[in-house]
Amino acid sequence: MQRPLARLRVPDRPVLFTVVFWVVLAATGAVAYASEPSTPPWAVPFGVNLALVAVLWLLLPWRRCEGWRRLLPVAFLLATFALGFTGSAEIHQLLTLLAIANVAFVHGMRAAAVIVGCLTGALFVMTAVSSGRGLGEATVQTVLVIVFAAFVLGMTSAVLEARRRREEAQRLLARVRELTVAQERARMGAEMHDSIGHHLTVIKLSLENAERFRSRRPEAAWDEVRQAKELTVEALADARRWVRALRPLALEGRVGSAALQRLAASFDGTGLAVSFEVLGGEVPLEPDVELVLYRVLQEGLTNAVRHAGARHVDGTLTFSGEAVVLAVADDGRGRDREGRGGFGLSSLAERARAVGGTLVAGDRPGGGFEVRAELPVRAKVAT
Repeated sequence: MQRPLARLRVPDRPVLFTVVFWVVLAATGAVAYASEPSTPPWAVPFGVNLALVAVLWLLLPWRRCEGWRRLLPVAFLLATFALGFTGSAEIHQLLTLLAIANVAFVHGMRAAAVIVGCLTGALFVMTAVSSGRGLGEATVQTVLVIVFAAFVLGMTSAVLEARRRREEAQRLLARVRELTVAQERARMGAEMHDSIGHHLTVIKLSLENAERFRSRRPEAAWDEVRQAKELTVEALADARRWVRALRPLALEGRVGSAALQRLAASFDGTGLAVSFEVLGGEVPLEPDVELVLYRVLQEGLTNAVRHAGARHVDGTLTFSGEAVVLAVADDGRGRDREGRGGFGLSSLAERARAVGGTLVAGDRPGGGFEVRAELPVRAKVAT
């Protein structure tokens, strides 16, 4: 049962086309059989024709493809056209228009336009000559078919343009994400160079001084060694912080508030007391929203350790309807132009705007610093 249902939900096939197809197919069969009280001789071939049209519809591709599947639109077009000979009361022409639209999806608008020209010409000849209805009626019927064909092809063109724009937007979004990752890595590389590189440079100088003082001034040499040891501990703490910063969002299989709680707990060894609280009924978040929340908490904790001289940080995650709010507040020195207003927070503000949210940061009235992000539960494209 699942595979036929899956065919009905082909993502590339317009939903309106699906609805129109099944309604018209059912009407074609109902009208044809209702017009004959007894079983006509064409009932069997007409029924087979209807079944063939239905099967081909489920198999049709709805974008350019290669191989034998390229022939399916042509087969479907011929099958719908054949309904006029096996017993349809002209209602099948709407199915033929859908077949022309499918040709446009797979083979292009030019191929569909050529087919429309050929079919309308054949229809005019068949109506005027074969059916004997006269030129006037043939002209009216042909014009009606042309008008409907133009409407269907116009709708198809709009769908193709929307699809092209969506795919282009997806490519641009993927590119933006790549650039964001590259920018973040560059920032982290620069900060690692400034922090850990500085410590290693001073350690090297201290050990060189110790080597130079070891005979003439032993006490000074030991002072240099002790300083190098202290700087080594600080460099190791910095390295551990950067390892935490490079961890993925899902920590040991955790996502959502569990990942944020795990991140907060990972700062226990830094001398910073971190509390984290979740308020409101938690709801599943989109991955992009989760990532922004994770980076906001990460930036708030890292800055509290590196720049603020804070002893305690409070993190609060609040779920309220269609929004989620993360506030990270510390009891440190407050805003520092070098550490608190740089690339980190501006980059986070851009990320928040990208998912339809906001981020504000600044000194708290009672002292300390706070970062507050308010995001939608489901990411939106910022306007």
